[in-house]
Amino acid sequence: MGKAQGGKHGWPRNNARRESWAPQRPRLRCFVHRKPRPLTRTPTLSRLPHGCAVKRKLCVHTPQHRQPAATPDTHRRRTLQRLAAAALAAPALLAQPARAQARSTGDVLVGRSTALTGGLAPFLAPIHQGQEAAIADFNAQGGIGGRKIRLVTKDDGFDAQRALENAHALIEGDGVTALFGQAGTSQVLALLPYLAQAKTPLIGIYTGSPSVRAQRSPWLFTTNASYADELVKIVRTLVTVQSQRIGVAYEDNDFGRLALPLVQKVIAAEGATLVGSHALASNGQDAQATAKALAGLQPQAVLMIAAGPPVVAYVRAHKAHMGVPIYTLSLGAGAQVIKALGPDAHGLAVARTTPPPHRATIAVTRQFQASMKRLSLEPDYDRFVGYLDARVLIEGLRAAAPGITGTSVVSAMQAMDRLDLGGHVYQFSASNHNGSSYVDIAIVGPDGHYIR
Repeated sequence: MGKAQGGKHGWPRNNARRESWAPQRPRLRCFVHRKPRPLTRTPTLSRLPHGCAVKRKLCVHTPQHRQPAATPDTHRRRTLQRLAAAALAAPALLAQPARAQARSTGDVLVGRSTALTGGLAPFLAPIHQGQEAAIADFNAQGGIGGRKIRLVTKDDGFDAQRALENAHALIEGDGVTALFGQAGTSQVLALLPYLAQAKTPLIGIYTGSPSVRAQRSPWLFTTNASYADELVKIVRTLVTVQSQRIGVAYEDNDFGRLALPLVQKVIAAEGATLVGSHALASNGQDAQATAKALAGLQPQAVLMIAAGPPVVAYVRAHKAHMGVPIYTLSLGAGAQVIKALGPDAHGLAVARTTPPPHRATIAVTRQFQASMKRLSLEPDYDRFVGYLDARVLIEGLRAAAPGITGTSVVSAMQAMDRLDLGGHVYQFSASNHNGSSYVDIAIVGPDGHYIR
């Protein structure tokens, strides 16, 4: 092997300038396997335990690199292994939630967990009607390229744990693209961590709590002014009319207790005086005691932070003990509350987060009124809130088409910038998921209708 001449192994002749011989047509033979083995570098020959006269790391016949020749049994075994692996993977693939796949055909599914039963159900019903009217109108016009938007609704009874369970079922079971219209501060706070995990947006909520907005969730888009926006408008209005001594009746639950520090901060910032505050039970049973306690503080106006049943009880108790005006947040004076109060609603001042629904001054209001007329429903504030929220949802879904997923909806919402629905404008961006800060003060007239 040391001669510089051609031989049966193909070594080159006259290669004196090289320190060692390199193969021109390298064909070393394994003495065990009797197969030629090509080399890719200058070899240092050594005899391995199995008999290959090549360096170990270059020999595929060594135990570390040996690949047995394929036989019919081998092929059969490999085929069976692949089939078994596919069978094992199939349940996992089937278990993937429908949200993981972008859809460009079929209905666009949107999940809604809300109170269909319980004390707040009657107060949310008009909002639901507005939502459903807007979606029905859009579907009648052809939907998203022929695809209809379909609400999949589950009852949470205004319970946070049930709302979270519904969200899991809607996303993982029903395969909804987005969640919509969740009511309640505790409910929304319970959902936020899961939204990030499920990569599913929630559009439109019925709470203006600062604790929700403070989370700055990239998966949450609000469509109405916050409680802070409403409170600033209320207190500034009171200061303007020289009613600077303000008492506060707040509901004794998460909603009221979380809002109270914000009320105190806004009153101080606007130069008014908080004469005192008093808790109000959620069932309204202590409304008389609350009104009597506040009357003793001689306020010039009372700010009521409550929603649902206690509102009716407190307003009636208030009128029995005081003659000063009551101001409340938008959540506190829905259509059902006004109806239940009857004549006692007269004079109630409410922060409203939409333009007046009874005035056909802008295009979107006229569209809303036409929709309500088709359904033989009164065009009130609650239905208008639901209608506008659904219109925002529709625009987000339409902008995310054709392959609508949770992430594409988020990207579409953030890219909207200025969304004009026909005179009522929203602003969304990557750094701003709170679309509107519009607030006006409306006063209930003697017939139960708003006069302003």
